[in-house]
Amino acid sequence: MKLYLKMIAAAVVTLSSAMFMFSPPVFGFTNDSPEIPIASVHPKGDALQEKDISRFTNAITQIKDFYVQPISDKKLLEDAIRGMLSGLDPHSEYLDKDAYKTLLMTTSGAFGGLGIEVTGEYGVLKVISPIDDTPAAKAGIKPGDYIVAINGKLVNEMTLNEAVDNMRGKKGTTVTLTVIRKDAKAPLSFKLVRDEIRISSVKSDMLKGGFGYVRISEFQEPTTELMISAINKLKQQQGGHLNGLVLDLRNNPGGLLDTAVQVADVFLDNNKLGGEFGDKIVYTEGRLPSSQYTAKITPKGPSGDILGGAPIVILVNEGSASASEIVAGALQDYHRAVVVGIPSFGKGSVQTVLPLDEEHAIKLTTALYHTPSGRLIQNKGITPDIVVADLQVAGDKIDTSMVSPIREFELKGHLAGSKTAPNAVSDDKEDAVNLARTDFQLYEALKVLKTIAMLNGNVVATVQPAAVAATAKK
Repeated sequence: MKLYLKMIAAAVVTLSSAMFMFSPPVFGFTNDSPEIPIASVHPKGDALQEKDISRFTNAITQIKDFYVQPISDKKLLEDAIRGMLSGLDPHSEYLDKDAYKTLLMTTSGAFGGLGIEVTGEYGVLKVISPIDDTPAAKAGIKPGDYIVAINGKLVNEMTLNEAVDNMRGKKGTTVTLTVIRKDAKAPLSFKLVRDEIRISSVKSDMLKGGFGYVRISEFQEPTTELMISAINKLKQQQGGHLNGLVLDLRNNPGGLLDTAVQVADVFLDNNKLGGEFGDKIVYTEGRLPSSQYTAKITPKGPSGDILGGAPIVILVNEGSASASEIVAGALQDYHRAVVVGIPSFGKGSVQTVLPLDEEHAIKLTTALYHTPSGRLIQNKGITPDIVVADLQVAGDKIDTSMVSPIREFELKGHLAGSKTAPNAVSDDKEDAVNLARTDFQLYEALKVLKTIAMLNGNVVATVQPAAVAATAKK
């Protein structure tokens, strides 16, 4: 047993050193930083003492000797690593073989499960956001929900990885989630059918009046190219010009940092910014030199940004996190976009994936994001320029005077100025009613976008009438 304890102690010291000596790329970056000397990592007086190692090894001995069931050394070691990571913050975690594989799959756009982005909080799972067109989104899971039980088993009796594993399964099988929701009088029960989750990260549509709509549900490797292609198609439909764009980042839990930087860069023309904020899109600050990172706007030709300066409105909500907040914060700082909705999630920390071997890794928080002007995203999020709550228009009939003002020709007994009534205006009102009913925040965003376009003199007559997007609520 003494030999065993010495081996464990040696493993602890080796592990402690290896975790900080290795400096791979931050997940989503390319960073060729050299190895970091031990002296720059551990403050003086913070080294492990022999009594500390003794306390750890004694705990292992007591567990092996007295626990109600036999337990393997491998499980004790893995649980020790999990415990170290879980005690740091909600986003640092141990990635075992399955979790590491899943992480790599989700960034490429295909994985199995229910389609929920979660984080650990208060010993249960907090929903950051459901992913579009997945079982979770279709069932009505919402950002901010707390998953307290899976198939009747309490989440606080599981590790984060165990809880996620219990939600995974073969396509077509069912899982029941018990959810606590703010303002709900009792826990809610959702019976979901598992499916293969294939994320189409970009969707687009035309809005009335030559305005475009692009939704990004997650920042994956192909997202930037898909977004550019979608915008170019919308422009083509309108004779090569959009009067403006709604960029919908609601319920977007984030993804790859590189992709977020590329997406923001598409709309920023450094020739018109005059070097403001040093042309930064985002920068990070951390304890170690390798965690310092700055992404800048790439030099562009005469064409400038993809919209040629046409106004942008970005939609955010409490499910907009991480990479979504980077894009919204950058475009907001440069006054390139007006942000509409409700304050975002506030996840502004950088996680570095540090491999432990070929099949295991740890995801460790190493830095904090800042917007170009220096605003800290962590715990604060992005505050919209115009706050619009996620309201649901109720009832079969809507007071159309609240949607758009009454015109003279709509008044009873009005004097006719011509033989034909301006039906197009009536049609516009009906279209506005439909959009307000299906997605109130998008309806308000379009109103803001139209106002900015008119003030800027950016409105160009459309080539052909564009159908208003009766976009279903995302």
